[in-house]
Amino acid sequence: MDLDISPLWISLKTSFCATILAFFIGIFLAKWMFNYHGKYKVIIDGILTLPIVLPPTVLGLLLLLLLGKNGWIGKILEQFNITIIFTWYATVIAATVVAFPLMYKTVLSAFKQVNSNLIDCGRTLGASENRIFIQILLPLSLPGILTGTVLAFARALGEFGATLMLAGSIRGQTETMPIAIFLAAESGRMDIALLWVVILVFIAILAIFIIDYFLDFTTINQNLIIVYLMVSFNKYLLIINRKLRLEEFLKLFFFAQKIEKKTLSNNYKSTQIWVNIENKLSNFTLKVNFNTDRKPLGILGGSGSGKSMTLRCIAGLETPDKGKIILNNQILFDAEKKINIPPSQRRIGLVFQNYALFPHLRVTDNIGFGLQQLPQTERKQRIDYYLELFQLKGLDKHYPHQLSGGQQQRVALARALIINPEILLLDEPLAALDNYLRNQIEQLLIEVLENYQGITLFVTHKLEEAYRVCENILVISQGKNIAFGSKQDIFEHPPNYTVAQLTECKNFSRIKIINSQTIAAIDWGECVLEIIEPIFPEFTYIGIRAHHLNFPEIPENKNTFPCWLVKKSETQHRVTLYLSLDINHNYQDYHLQAEVYKEKWQYLKTRSFPWYVYLSPTHLILLSK
Repeated sequence: MDLDISPLWISLKTSFCATILAFFIGIFLAKWMFNYHGKYKVIIDGILTLPIVLPPTVLGLLLLLLLGKNGWIGKILEQFNITIIFTWYATVIAATVVAFPLMYKTVLSAFKQVNSNLIDCGRTLGASENRIFIQILLPLSLPGILTGTVLAFARALGEFGATLMLAGSIRGQTETMPIAIFLAAESGRMDIALLWVVILVFIAILAIFIIDYFLDFTTINQNLIIVYLMVSFNKYLLIINRKLRLEEFLKLFFFAQKIEKKTLSNNYKSTQIWVNIENKLSNFTLKVNFNTDRKPLGILGGSGSGKSMTLRCIAGLETPDKGKIILNNQILFDAEKKINIPPSQRRIGLVFQNYALFPHLRVTDNIGFGLQQLPQTERKQRIDYYLELFQLKGLDKHYPHQLSGGQQQRVALARALIINPEILLLDEPLAALDNYLRNQIEQLLIEVLENYQGITLFVTHKLEEAYRVCENILVISQGKNIAFGSKQDIFEHPPNYTVAQLTECKNFSRIKIINSQTIAAIDWGECVLEIIEPIFPEFTYIGIRAHHLNFPEIPENKNTFPCWLVKKSETQHRVTLYLSLDINHNYQDYHLQAEVYKEKWQYLKTRSFPWYVYLSPTHLILLSK
């Protein structure tokens, strides 16, 4: 059997070249499309993926019309005596065109699967978009990139129609293996055709086997790849993208270092943030207006109320439609003046609810991610200090998946604070922890914030957390701040019914005003209550917190009523009692909730009914709707 092996070498050479071209072009365009949010996104993406669905012969014809002697590209090339049609270069172009969409689409999908919080976190730590791309997006998308590379190689290896149209079947020059199979089968040499099929399938399977091996390998050794990418591309991409000469780049780099060092030594002489923004969302319009200083501010509200969105606007991760954000006399955002400082330049420390630790970086690299501008010695000293401060010594070489929830939270806090931010944003930082770890981290957080010289915004939906950690509280409901003040005032004198609910008041009743000192609680069996606060017409509700109910043995005071126990709910320390003020009650019919410690319950349960419940006038809260 006379077998000319030139199609093998032509196919391999063509496939390798086409794969390299598809690799770089695919990653570049995937990165651009990942960040592009214009109105033509769908159209551009459709054009880029068109070669996947078009028949190869159609692609070949289109390429022929472009690159032929009468094509507009062909005419330009002809002026330089360059001919593409029916050359080996035509095989590479045809293979690249059909292979590129697989690379582009696979890489773009891999980029989209990267947790967006990791990218946002990199921005808040001062990383440029190029650094985020090289140190976060590329490493975390590596399995997808390798998969796309293999798919592109396999597609280039099997390309037939477009190659035949554009490059022809010149023996020893453009005759690839698929063309050799076609010619052999057409001439009746089926043994030769089947042999080429076996070789083609073997190469494709070998490529898939290699990529599967490396996908497992890279999960263990991703840091080596990251270092290689950083050393090889980081500085050059920065220089190219900014169109700077090397000496200009170095001048800017050292100037930025001086500015950063000066900023790090800032003692925040003017420590205040003023936020007045409006941002239209899908289900409501975020409209918040507040200002605060060094005293930690707790932002309290239900799920989906706009708490986290407020933080994201302050961090620069979302852009409000209107308003201003001013931090320490610096305008971060002003819609009218079209000022919108990028997140990387706002010097904001943001701790995400899910921590957003970079899974491919060790603890040391996670904590020090925002210190790339510092000399290596100083960077190491600061990392060591924060490892000690947050009790992470001995864990510095661990990856995030090797840490407990509490350890991950401490790493996230250390990473946010090590950059010496002017404001620290904590987005539900304790929500993912169990009770034991939550208490530990909460105490650590309180100690850290006592020494922190910047501003702290602490988002939570738990009143007790906000009360223990913060001095002041901002309450947000449906995108609007409905209360702002000291935690004592917000808790003891909530301005309206919604704030009382969000601050965990459990007993409410509509009221009927009898006179200037007396009301009737409509939903508590029309019981008549004396009030010490002035009663205004806008008041429509009365409330009292569950732990403020008292149980005297005899009804000596006013506002004391007989009650019966409907049901109870126990925890390890407290008992919630559901009480009815009506003797003819059923299991679902209760008026008040009371919370008592177990010791009090042990005493109460021995008493015969009816019990008596006292609603102290000093603890009754009059509320507007």
